[in-house]
Amino acid sequence: MGFRDFLPKNAQDSTDLVNGKADQASVSVEAKDSSSVEQDDGKVTDEYQPGVKKTEGMALVWTRGSLIGAYVGIYLVFFFTSLQSQTTNNLTTYVYSSFYSAPLVTTASIMSSIIGGVLKLPIAKMIDVWGRAEGYLVMVGLTVIGLILMATCKSPEQYAAAQVLYWVGYDGISYILDVFIADTSSLRNRALMFAFSTSPYICNTFAGPALAQAFYNPLVTNSGPGWEWAFGAFAFIIAGICTPLSVIMIYYQRKAEKLGVYKRDTSGRTTWLQAAKYWFIEWDVIGIILISAGFVLFLLPFSIANYGLNTWQSAEIIVMIIVGAVTLIAFGLYEKYLAPKCFIPWELLNDRTVLGACILAASLYVSFYCWDLYFYAYLQVVFGLSVKEAGYLSNTYNIGSCFWSIIVGILVRWTNRFKWLAMCAAPLMMLGAGLMIHFRQPDVNIGYVVMCQIFIAFAGGTLVICEQMAVMAAASHQHVAVMLAFVGLFSSVGGAIGDAIAGAIWTNTLPKALEAALPDDLKNMTNTLYLSTTTQLSYDFGTPERTAIIDAYGVAQRRMCIAATCVLVIAWASIFIWRDIHVDKKRQVKGVVIG
Repeated sequence: MGFRDFLPKNAQDSTDLVNGKADQASVSVEAKDSSSVEQDDGKVTDEYQPGVKKTEGMALVWTRGSLIGAYVGIYLVFFFTSLQSQTTNNLTTYVYSSFYSAPLVTTASIMSSIIGGVLKLPIAKMIDVWGRAEGYLVMVGLTVIGLILMATCKSPEQYAAAQVLYWVGYDGISYILDVFIADTSSLRNRALMFAFSTSPYICNTFAGPALAQAFYNPLVTNSGPGWEWAFGAFAFIIAGICTPLSVIMIYYQRKAEKLGVYKRDTSGRTTWLQAAKYWFIEWDVIGIILISAGFVLFLLPFSIANYGLNTWQSAEIIVMIIVGAVTLIAFGLYEKYLAPKCFIPWELLNDRTVLGACILAASLYVSFYCWDLYFYAYLQVVFGLSVKEAGYLSNTYNIGSCFWSIIVGILVRWTNRFKWLAMCAAPLMMLGAGLMIHFRQPDVNIGYVVMCQIFIAFAGGTLVICEQMAVMAAASHQHVAVMLAFVGLFSSVGGAIGDAIAGAIWTNTLPKALEAALPDDLKNMTNTLYLSTTTQLSYDFGTPERTAIIDAYGVAQRRMCIAATCVLVIAWASIFIWRDIHVDKKRQVKGVVIG
């Protein structure tokens, strides 16, 4: 079954569609059951916000060839952005070494990751009000500027600022393209299209590290142009690759406006004050500030405390958590009682399917980071794997989940349902995590570790697709962007909490286990061995130091895997409350789409 099998068969020329020359049966490219699906009327939905209406208008006037071209553009963007990410991530260590300021760069990395996740909420509002193409161009600009600044920076402060810009743009591109896929595909085929967009990560998991070594090989003197050129080269590559898709989007948005399918807002605002008041309400500025600030303040302490940049007992950490929690409560109260136009409709916040999907997203990421945070070090210390080998094995989840999500997309299209897949995947995830409690121990064959990773990868690839389908199926087209941002935000919350749990287990388990395992004459080395992975690796297998380190890793990993397994009980329970929505019975999009 190929890509073309999911394309519309009966779409007519766009001009005929606008002029009413195409009959309604040919306009619809989704399910044709008139009892459950309303046919296209050749017009955008009046009650939707301007950005959503622009996308509907574009889909109503473009052709099947344009749709194919857009998806080719999407694939190229995902391919090269993932290649860039895999390449530059493998060069980060050498950036640290160049500046001799790892703490500042680490702080910037944490901040940029959190800000990039939280800013999906205002980005969702921006593309709903302003437009997908316009928001996409802004994110491409931020990404390119960030890469250029990272390539030319002369201090750790400049690199830190550039990194924040880059991550906001990078996360924004991925998010907006996900929304665009949702705009241009039927609910029935959306899971498959989401899987299609992640498939480049399968090959780039291997290509990225090799390309990074070509740019900068520390084992060979003066080999490669240097890490700066990696950032600089990708700045130009990303700009060039992202341009064709933006041209397609803007061209057909303007064509829809020219043909009268979409009309610009003519509300009669004549003064700057009237315009400012209108957009202030339309953007729900107060709601965006409250929820963004609340999540940043709430999430940041989990990360900076876990990385040793501060302690849980410090006043700054406690104040940030309290203020963040209060701000989030204030957001909920404001949206329910005071907001003229709600950022997220209250009925969606109360929807059991949306709530269950968000709980699933959070619990999955809590579990994932409980076992993954120190997995790379575990592979090197316990099994003696090289940097490349450990990198490949630690990426088993990414490769397996991206591959399996394609199968999940086909199954959703075939059965027209997704809840049953999630119900099957959750026990498999628990099985994989539970088996790790036994197999992540010294003297266990590494093949069993790989087996657990495969179980978790297949289950994770299923559950992530299903949670996204759940929030989209529960909402109208108008709120798809906000729902995707919302479930992504819960993933960020889960990741921060998982990091904190893993860090707490590590710091409270490994030193004590090391001291217990070391011979009496070596117990004074406990702190030195605990703090440095490089020092741990410097001892050969069979020495008392390495044996004690391996035993201590086994104790810590067991406790982390127990925590990861326990959290998954919440994940499984959250799926039970979903409604069993049939994706072929609900229509969200109009025009020539993948359906």
